[in-house]
Amino acid sequence: MANLLGPVLQFLGIQNNRWCVSVLVVTDTSNAPTLKGTSATAPFSLLCSLQNGASVWRAAFSVLQGDSAQRVSYSVDGKSNAMHVPAAGESSRMAYVSCNGFSSPSLMKGVVDKNALWTRLMNLHAGRERINGRTFGPYHVLLMGGDQVYSDAFWQDPTCPDIVAWSQLTQDQRRKAQWTPALQTQVTAFFEGLYLTKWSQPEVAQTLASLPAVMMWDDHDIFDGWGSYPLEDHDCPVYQGVFAIAKTCFSLFQRQSLLGTPPPCTLPGQSALSAGYRMGSMGLLAIDMRSERSPERQTGGNLQSSQVLSEASWTAVYQWLDAQRDMQHLVLMSSIPVVHPSFELLEKMLGVLPGQQELEDDLRDHWTSAAHRAERLRLIHRLFAYSKDNSCRITVVSGDVHVAALGVLESRRDSADINAQIINQVTSSGIVHPPPVAMARYFLEQACLQVETVDRGITAAMVEFPTTARRLIGARNFLTLEPDDISNPAQRLWVNWWVENEAEPSSKVIHPVTPGLPTPAQP
Repeated sequence: MANLLGPVLQFLGIQNNRWCVSVLVVTDTSNAPTLKGTSATAPFSLLCSLQNGASVWRAAFSVLQGDSAQRVSYSVDGKSNAMHVPAAGESSRMAYVSCNGFSSPSLMKGVVDKNALWTRLMNLHAGRERINGRTFGPYHVLLMGGDQVYSDAFWQDPTCPDIVAWSQLTQDQRRKAQWTPALQTQVTAFFEGLYLTKWSQPEVAQTLASLPAVMMWDDHDIFDGWGSYPLEDHDCPVYQGVFAIAKTCFSLFQRQSLLGTPPPCTLPGQSALSAGYRMGSMGLLAIDMRSERSPERQTGGNLQSSQVLSEASWTAVYQWLDAQRDMQHLVLMSSIPVVHPSFELLEKMLGVLPGQQELEDDLRDHWTSAAHRAERLRLIHRLFAYSKDNSCRITVVSGDVHVAALGVLESRRDSADINAQIINQVTSSGIVHPPPVAMARYFLEQACLQVETVDRGITAAMVEFPTTARRLIGARNFLTLEPDDISNPAQRLWVNWWVENEAEPSSKVIHPVTPGLPTPAQP
């Protein structure tokens, strides 16, 4: 029996002081793999069979957290791996990655070592890299913030001839064309093969076997710009057919469940897959910003505005937040940045540059586009209210934009408690995808000089990285988030950007909210 993929670890949260994990393995036979070396282990069960006849298996196990951190070994069919578990009550050290692929073959040709940063992440995790006498890691959780795979090639892939033929029709013909069994077969095979191929690369596979992941998808896990197309395209049978396959594969490979049976920590009362986790005094909230995304439409004679999340999903997010107690720091995963230069300004700037269609398409997807500003404002107000009422520091982690960046939301609406009214946003993108061309980055830098008035008394700004004069880092990168004392509930959080071809990280220190004390100087 050969493993076609895996083991892939998924973090399932902490239950009764047990660190809970699931394991995904894909094999070429119907014989179940074996999992050994852990306590509280469930045997592998068959999730489903793929179109090529391969079998997808899932098992779960948990580790009782003790007074000290643990290195926990496990094996699948005799092949050993290990993960790290923090002590009971401790916060977790996390790594964050996004944009694990290329949006076009031409971009791939310009990258010498496409997985160089995956290798560096594992070196940090294993303590093999020492900087100024300090080692980093080990890490407990891997956050994957979107574009875990890039599917866009299927539009022109020779294994999908019916999609290729469809793409050559006129716009009106494409919108009317029906979803056929042949399209279903071809596109399903493409998506399943994409996960098997991309995630079995040695550097990626080693990381996925060592770090339990929390994954949330973005547009390229479906196809570029999903949810931001005109209604006639969004609702057409072929787009909806592709989306259904992409969501099934997202549920299967990224959430290790069949569609309709979400894993633990998925928020109840929603049709999307947003999820919340607690790790000591730290919380993690991953918002699903693709399952329900849609353009404006007429419903029952009324104009319904475009949406990112449905009302049910917002309610689920609010209920999870309101149920949290003694949370000192919340990490919010937003696949697209909440703080970013406005689309209108960048559209004017980028209009003078040829070949920037992909970047313009991405901007239309963003929170700062006119279609999403009202919903973005709703999110911002709720986060500020929660931070103030609960003395909780909130940090937004984002990807998608193929540069590293640092943004700050600041509210002056309640000057009596300004300590709680700073929200930092840290953007890391991408671990594989290269940055925009130098001229586009120049215009992005100029746009970053503008301070946005979000609402009365609330501003959003892109700020300089500490000790530098740059607001963007135009190179591939990933993040680590490390409490400086994971046993101290009031610890600071060190955010480190690990940038390709830079020996030392760019760092940002985020302080906890201390009621009654002034806010430390930002950024």
